[in-house]
Amino acid sequence: MEIIIKALNLNYSSFLLIFKYKEINAISSTYEKEKRLPILAETDVLVVGGGPAGLSASLAAAREGVDTILLERYGFLGGNITQAMVETIAWYRHEKTVESDGIGREIEEYMTVFGGTYPDPESTGRLLDADMFKCGADKLIAQSGVRPLFHCYAVAAIVEDDLIRGVITESKSGRQAVLAKVVIDATGDADIAAFAGVPYAKGSAGDLMSVTTGFGVSGVDLKAFREDIAKHPGKIGDWSEETAKGEDNLFSPYFTDVFEKARKDGVILKESPLEGFWHALTEAGEVTGLNVVRVGHVDPTNVWDLTRAEIEGREQALLALEALRRYQPGFEKAKLRTLGSSIGTRESRKIVGRYNLTGRDVKNQARFNDSIGIFPEFLDAYGIVIIPTTGRYFQVPYGIMVPLNVDNLLVSGRCVAGDRISHSATRQMMCCTVTGQGAGVAASVAIKSNSSTGTVDLDKVQNRLKKQGVRIA
Repeated sequence: MEIIIKALNLNYSSFLLIFKYKEINAISSTYEKEKRLPILAETDVLVVGGGPAGLSASLAAAREGVDTILLERYGFLGGNITQAMVETIAWYRHEKTVESDGIGREIEEYMTVFGGTYPDPESTGRLLDADMFKCGADKLIAQSGVRPLFHCYAVAAIVEDDLIRGVITESKSGRQAVLAKVVIDATGDADIAAFAGVPYAKGSAGDLMSVTTGFGVSGVDLKAFREDIAKHPGKIGDWSEETAKGEDNLFSPYFTDVFEKARKDGVILKESPLEGFWHALTEAGEVTGLNVVRVGHVDPTNVWDLTRAEIEGREQALLALEALRRYQPGFEKAKLRTLGSSIGTRESRKIVGRYNLTGRDVKNQARFNDSIGIFPEFLDAYGIVIIPTTGRYFQVPYGIMVPLNVDNLLVSGRCVAGDRISHSATRQMMCCTVTGQGAGVAASVAIKSNSSTGTVDLDKVQNRLKKQGVRIA
């Protein structure tokens, strides 16, 4: 089978080539010749992006009995968990925390049995081993019948009569098409939504949250490190501007003064943004994850910014390691163990949805008739940190995943519709599993009932989510 792609149709693709040296100083364009593209695959549900949202969406859809392809640009799944070494999927969890459960909790429990988690030093959750997660995710999708497609990049959306029909891909196999009845955009950056021409919002590079290069170290004297942490424990109030009453003194694995000393002594520049957290400790003398690098003024949808961020992030990681060797007891002989394979992104595009979640919704236990799950009252962004120690939670509405103008396209993960404050909750990886599972089930119900994702029977969606173990109210 073949499909003809017309280069001048904006719903398909044309190329704008931008040449840049330091600042953009020359812009020119060229046209891609009209050509026939081979069909790489056809499916019921196509999920683009294999992070927490995409993994959850594909598992949920496949378990409802519809053919599902999970398309991932790297050679493994996990998104920020594996690419950026963000191990803390549930670091917010405390005794009274109320959660949606579903696939997010299943992943955590599965990886514990799989031997791929560590105790979390600040919560009752588990930390995920980034490398083990790659293997565990492979097994999860194999068991559910999901068809994985790795090393494949979606570069355009196929839209006809306001319906998405699939995507155009680039890979070692060339430029091809994947056709689907429903497409779920789990790219994190709303790439497919943007390609399809739906409305979205994105701040300037200077307004977006910084990106991070994760890394891990070996050769740590754990006894000395633990003794120092016991004497000088970090707390939530050390790094947040706004907390809930009584939460600013909660323990946090935060380096309180290491980088200040390094700045004072000139080991790192005074304007260096280094600060952050340590994750799991192993008896082999490893700190498996360090989240201390901050690269600002990055637009994650700009390839030049991404290139700069990767290089600067690795440079910052080495500077951070030197600071830790000099000023953190136990790190004197630490060596670089691992570097994230990609920078970790916190924020870029957010779609304009059928409903746009607000900070007021998140902070006031909002309830919605179209709930597809719940998430604790947990916020972490823009200086606001609220830990769900009280049992408060909000319902996650289906409408934040439904873009305008194009049907049979759902968006899950950190790019769902909402304002800045609500984003501090919906960007969290466990909340991404909530929207991912909701999207996967909704896609399957729409296909089975011969409806669209815009008109799908939400009572049926909610009933199927409950059958999959999701708490929606």
